[in-house]
Amino acid sequence: MLTGNPGHLETFDYVGLHRYFLTLCTHSRHHHFVVREHVDLVLEQIVRSAADTGFAIVAYCFMPDHVHLVVAAESEESDCRQFIKRAKQFSGYYFKQRFRRSLWQRYGFERVLRNDEPTLGVARYTLENPVRAGLATCAEDYPFGGSLVYPIAEILAAVQMMPTGRSSG
Repeated sequence: MLTGNPGHLETFDYVGLHRYFLTLCTHSRHHHFVVREHVDLVLEQIVRSAADTGFAIVAYCFMPDHVHLVVAAESEESDCRQFIKRAKQFSGYYFKQRFRRSLWQRYGFERVLRNDEPTLGVARYTLENPVRAGLATCAEDYPFGGSLVYPIAEILAAVQMMPTGRSSG
């Protein structure tokens, strides 16, 4: 996985009714997300940030050294940059307070979903990451993935879309 500064799209302001596929990597790619207590603390702060900035968490998947999020803006004022900033700031602060370790690398990766990309297809791709990585035999059994919007079964029944927009099934 890349670790440099991917930058933001220069001609896009990240405000409004958009959907995003986000990846946030841990500092030095440390495997923080193999412990339930770590995942729960970070997820709680991501949920808090989403509520504060007007985003729905369509899917999340905590891999050992990064987290994938599929989020959807809920208003014209929703600002993805603010969501990411708050999510990393809140979770990083509380993580350092409790575990005495830095949580995040400086930059993350975001991709704005195109209008022709089904949200549930990208969510399915996200939830199936642990299966592709050999961490679980089925997405339903992986303890660190889920959705705050849809039942997992509904997401997994969706047509799968690769993050590049290519359908794979």
